Amino acid sequence: MDTFERLESNVRGYCRSFPTVFKQAKGAVLVNEQGDEFIDFFAGAGALNYGHNPDPIRAALLDYLMADGPVHALDMSTTAKRDLLQTFDEVILRPRGADYKVMFPGPTGTNSVEAALKLARKVTGRHNVISFTNGFHGMTLGSLALTGNSGKRLGAGVPLTNVTHMPYCDYLGTEADTISALERVLNDSSSGIDFPAAIIVETVQAEGGINVGTRRWLESLSRLAKEHGVMLIVDDIQVGCGRTGLFFSFEYFDFDPDIICLSKSLSGYGLPLALTLMKPEHDVFNPGEHNGTFRGHNAAFVTATATLNEFWRDDALTRKVNRDARQVRDALLEIVNDLEIEAEVRGRGMIQGIAFANKSVASAISKAAFQNGLIIETSGPNDEVIKTLPPLTISQDQLARGLEVLAESAREVTTSKQLAAAE
Repeated sequence: MDTFERLESNVRGYCRSFPTVFKQAKGAVLVNEQGDEFIDFFAGAGALNYGHNPDPIRAALLDYLMADGPVHALDMSTTAKRDLLQTFDEVILRPRGADYKVMFPGPTGTNSVEAALKLARKVTGRHNVISFTNGFHGMTLGSLALTGNSGKRLGAGVPLTNVTHMPYCDYLGTEADTISALERVLNDSSSGIDFPAAIIVETVQAEGGINVGTRRWLESLSRLAKEHGVMLIVDDIQVGCGRTGLFFSFEYFDFDPDIICLSKSLSGYGLPLALTLMKPEHDVFNPGEHNGTFRGHNAAFVTATATLNEFWRDDALTRKVNRDARQVRDALLEIVNDLEIEAEVRGRGMIQGIAFANKSVASAISKAAFQNGLIIETSGPNDEVIKTLPPLTISQDQLARGLEVLAESAREVTTSKQLAAAE
C-alpha cells in the first residue's frame, strides 16, 4: 500500500474503508493480490448492477475493439451510437410509451445533472431549483448545490446558490405533509423563495440514507410540478437501471418527469456513460451549447447496447430482483430483531439497509464485514446506515453467504466491547 500512500492524493476515500489491493473481479466477487475473496455488496456504488466483467458484455466490447471500432468520437455519429439509440428506443422507451430525446452530456452522473439544470433554466428562464433534504446529486458545483450533505458541500470552497432545499418525504416524520408545505411555498409570492425552474428528486435517496419516497408523496409531487409549470427532474443515477426492479425506479408510480438523469450502471460494465433524457418539447439547446470531450464514449455505447439486449428484452431480471429483495428484507429484519440495539430496516428492491440510532455502529459493521470477506458500505449524513447494494445478477448462494457475513459482523460489533470501541 506504500505506493498509494506516497503518490496518491489524500482525497482518496473508499480505499481507506477497504485497505487491500484488488487484482481480479468476477460477478459478485473481488479477489485481492493475496488471493483472498470478498463478496461484493457495494457494486461500484451502484455502477455494477450486472456484476464484474459479465461475459456477454465483455465479449461485445472485445469484438468491437478488435475490429478497430472508434472509441473516441466527441458527438460525431458512429455505428456504436446508432446501435445504442435504436436499442434504447426499442427496448426501453417505446415499450413504456416514453417519448424522450436522448442527450449525451458527458460520461458521469454529475454531467447528466448539470445538463438537466442548464436545460431547465434555459427552458423556463428561471434560475432557482427545488432540491430535497439529504439529496445527493453529484460533486460539480451545480450538482453539489443540490446536495444536502454538509461535508460534501464544504469541499466547494464557494457559496452554493440558486437552490432551495425542501423537506423530503417523512423528513419531518410520517405525519407531516411536506407536499402541502411545498405547495404553499409555490402559491405564495411572499414565501421568500424564488419561483423554481425545476424540482429534482430521487425516488430513493441512496447516499442520503436509503430514504424511500412513498407512492403518495411521489405522485403528489409529480402532479404539483405539472400544475405549477415547474419542470420535474428525476435523478435515477443510482437507483435506476433495475436497482428497484423495473428499469426506471419511478415506473411503479403515476410519475411523469420532464427530464431523466441516468448513469452508473447504464454502460453495464463499469465504463463511464451518462444520458440526460428530455421530453421533445424541451430539446432547446443550440448545437454545441452544452458539450464535453468524452460525451462520445463508444466503448460504453457498445457495452450499454449489449446490456440492454442481454437483460432487458424480457422481465427475467426484474423478477429476480423482486425475489432477492424479499430475501434481503427478511435477512435484515432478522438481524435487527436479533440485536439488542435500536435500528430500522429501510429501502426497496436491491437497495436496502439498516439505520442505527447509534451512529457509530454502521461503520463498525462495515469494517468488521471487510475482515470477514464482505465489501459493504455505509450511507446517510452520519454514515449511520449500513447499505446492501449487491449486483442484481448475484447468485443465490453468494447472496445468502453475504447476508450471513453481514449478520455475523453485526453480532460482533453489537457486543458491549465492540460497541465501546466503536464509540
